[in-house]
Order: sequence, then C-alpha cells, then structure tokens
Amino acid sequence: MPRIKSAKKRMRQTKTRTARNKATRSELRTAIKKARSAASPAEAAKAMKEAEQMIDRAGRKNIVHRNTAARTKSRLAKSLAAKK
Repeated sequence: MPRIKSAKKRMRQTKTRTARNKATRSELRTAIKKARSAASPAEAAKAMKEAEQMIDRAGRKNIVHRNTAARTKSRLAKSLAAKK
C-alpha cells in the first residue's frame, strides 16, 4: 500500500479510471456482438452505425488502440457487406 499522499491519490484515480474503462469496453463488445448477430440487413446497418460510433470513441480515448479500432470497424463493415 502506498504511504505517500500523491501515490494514494494515484491509486484512487487508477481505480476509478479502470472501472470506467472496463464498463466502456464491455458496452463496446456488446455493440459489436449486436452488429454481428443482426438478422435483417436494416437491423444490421443500424447496429453497425452504433457500433462504429462506439469504436471510434473508444479509439480516441485510448480504451482500445486506434489501429485495433480501425481493424474492428473494417471487419464489421466487411461482414455487413456480406449479409447484403
């Protein structure tokens, strides 16, 4: 356990950020799964738009790496095109 005041504060901040990032990452994974498992093309397009926005936001905020975000979007778009 940290003894120094600034280290204690860092620990508190890290715990908060970790929880927030974990929740965001979970939402992101759910959105991606919805987009992949969408039944109709219209439903898939709507889910894809939502997922793309979340992926972009996660990439900007470094929740996932930017290249990972781009790759995921690309794969989702490819799967959506295959459904049509």
